Amino acid sequence: MKKELVFFGRYDGYKNVSDLIDGENIAQAVYNIGAAAERYSLGGNVIKAYLSLLMIYDENPFSLSCEKSSMQKGGAYSLALEDAAVLRRMFFYDYSGSEYKSVIEKLESYQSCGSNDTSDSQIGAMACALASELEKTADEKEFLSALALFYQRCGVGVFGINKAFVVKEKGDGFKIEPVTKFSDVTFDDLWGYENQKKQLCANTEDFVSGRSANNVLLYGAAGTGKSTSIKAMLNQYWSRGLRIIDINKYQFRYLTAVIDEVKNRNYHFIIYIDDLSFEDFEIEYKYLKSVIEGGIQPKPSNVLIYATSNRRHLIKESWSDRDDMQADVHHSDTVQEKLSLAERFGVAISFMRPVQDEYQQIVLHLAKRAGLNIPDNELLDMARVWELRHGGMSGRIARQFIDSLSSRVEKED
Repeated sequence: MKKELVFFGRYDGYKNVSDLIDGENIAQAVYNIGAAAERYSLGGNVIKAYLSLLMIYDENPFSLSCEKSSMQKGGAYSLALEDAAVLRRMFFYDYSGSEYKSVIEKLESYQSCGSNDTSDSQIGAMACALASELEKTADEKEFLSALALFYQRCGVGVFGINKAFVVKEKGDGFKIEPVTKFSDVTFDDLWGYENQKKQLCANTEDFVSGRSANNVLLYGAAGTGKSTSIKAMLNQYWSRGLRIIDINKYQFRYLTAVIDEVKNRNYHFIIYIDDLSFEDFEIEYKYLKSVIEGGIQPKPSNVLIYATSNRRHLIKESWSDRDDMQADVHHSDTVQEKLSLAERFGVAISFMRPVQDEYQQIVLHLAKRAGLNIPDNELLDMARVWELRHGGMSGRIARQFIDSLSSRVEKED
């Protein structure tokens, strides 16, 4: 396949399929395609599935435009149509005359051992589904239309196929990188806190539905389910375009740039800040205040900020803050400066430590989900001893107790 791709082809992976056709670097190409098949749990004709995987990842002017709306005309469409003709020939290439036929046949009827990573397996399933749709096309126009429909429905690139991301510092700048292994926790795993879950879901539902929504602060005691609620919320709404970008307070100088990078994508982004709090000498909160509200550049409608914290007011207060006899002439203004950050979260949801009855219900709930066959009285007596030794009652303490007990039961079996 000597003809070069115009929009597509930014990934070197396309060369692997070309090498199969041109008879160059066959061994390396087979190795790379086989490795991808095992990582993403591809099956059947993995050459087609692999090519589909490359097209899913390929962010280019055509695919990015299709992410927002179906493109059926214009210069980008006509250039992409040229690419579609090349891609379709690669997709339907007949290897029967190849001297490497016996090797390639193994890729055309491949069965992977399966990946332990559910995220990679989901991506692989998307690639196989796209390959199945492309298989039905009769010409390059139908091929391109099927591809455009996929982009419009599922998205494209790392934002299209991943749900969670982290900000990593690279040299003097940053990069948004996907989290390939993400917890599969759901709200059913978090016993209690029904009102809190309803508030969180109601605001998120408005957000992914295109209605006005607020920034959210989840605050309260450690181990009460704040971070778990965020993960469960993402798992519930990611199929509707919700994505999360995790950033820490020492990266707040990149906040504006991160938002600029995602503001034109067709997804709903939550900038997530876990365990947000500041000592009285830290000033990073000023970056966050400016972004949340009050800056000259308005925050895009597809971006919200969700944060968890053990502190209601986020910034550490001291008794001196409450002392009116201060050298600071405008002392009340200084106090308001500290409190105003928390006030910029339109929704504040409190997660308090459970009382004893609630803690016991959490233990019983988790034990049932873990399949532990232990009498309730015996189980609760052990749970009481565990929480006395491990810092008090909370959902996290209950989870740790059940995990430890499950491990012990497995060893005994």
